Amino acid sequence: HVQLVESGGGSVQPGGSLRLSCAASGLDFSNYCMGWFRQAPGREREAIAAIELDGITDYADSVKGRFIISRDNAKNTLSLQMNSLQPEDTAMYYCAAERLLVGFRTCGGTATVTLFTNRGQGTQVTVS
Repeated sequence: HVQLVESGGGSVQPGGSLRLSCAASGLDFSNYCMGWFRQAPGREREAIAAIELDGITDYADSVKGRFIISRDNAKNTLSLQMNSLQPEDTAMYYCAAERLLVGFRTCGGTATVTLFTNRGQGTQVTVS
């Protein structure tokens, strides 16, 4: 079965950086749409970054220019480089994956990330 394990979260001061990683197993990673979403207490899930099978990326406006999503198909790893972190970035961050459906050319960007059926347990990011 698909397993996603996030790591790299922690506490950082405003303006700092963190790099999250997601180790994926039990799937043919190169054929999966991948993304990150986050959820803060009392707030709805927010899809923040997505990456297509061919590496094309999409970002939420809230993180655009600060966060960078990347994938390493050889290592079955998804990453999220987070720069210029602010207190409003404090949340639990989740990795998500969905196999690209037959007949579809695109994963749909951040609009679909929170709908992905495979998710990790999350890693906490605190900015204060």
